[in-house]
Amino acid sequence: MSSEAQDQERRDDLAAHALRICEERSLLIAAAESLTGGLLADAFVRIPGASKVFLGSAVTYDIHAKAGILGVDSDLLEREGAVHPQVAMQMARDTAKLYTTLPEYRDRVVGLATTGVAGPGPDGDKPAGLVYIGLSLPCDGRPGENMVEARELHLSGTRGQVRLRVVEVVLERLNELLD
Repeated sequence: MSSEAQDQERRDDLAAHALRICEERSLLIAAAESLTGGLLADAFVRIPGASKVFLGSAVTYDIHAKAGILGVDSDLLEREGAVHPQVAMQMARDTAKLYTTLPEYRDRVVGLATTGVAGPGPDGDKPAGLVYIGLSLPCDGRPGENMVEARELHLSGTRGQVRLRVVEVVLERLNELLD
C-alpha cells in the first residue's frame, strides 16, 4: 500500500472513530474551514452513516466571510489577520453556534476550525505551514458552556500535503478530547 493510501486510511479511521463516539454521546459536528477548503468535511462524509452526526462545513476562505458568515470579530481580523489562534477559536465556537439550527441541537454541536497558510510561499508575515486549528466542545453538565481551544502547527511539505496534514491533526485532537 502506498504512503498516500496509508495516510488516507488513517484519516478515514480517525474520522470514523470521532463519528462513532459523537453518535454514542449524542453530539453533532460542524466545521469552519479556511485553508482546508472542504477537506475536513470530506474526511467525515467519506464515512458511511456520517449524516447521523456531521451537520456541515462553512468554507470561509475569505477574511470577510469569516466575519460576515461566522461572526468572527472583524477588529481582530483587521488587527491580526486570519492566521491567529483567537481567530481559530472564534471560528470553532461560532460554527458550533451557526449549526445549532434546531432547539434540540443546543449544547450538542462540536465546532472545528482551520485557518493558516498552506503555501507554497508566505502570506505577508505569516510563513507557509503556519496553521491554527480550533475546537469547541460542549461541556458535560454545564449548559451553554463550551471548552474552546486553539493549537498552533508548523508544517512542511507541498500545499496539498499541508492541507491534508491539518485535517489529520484536527481529527487526532478531536479524538483525544472525546476519548
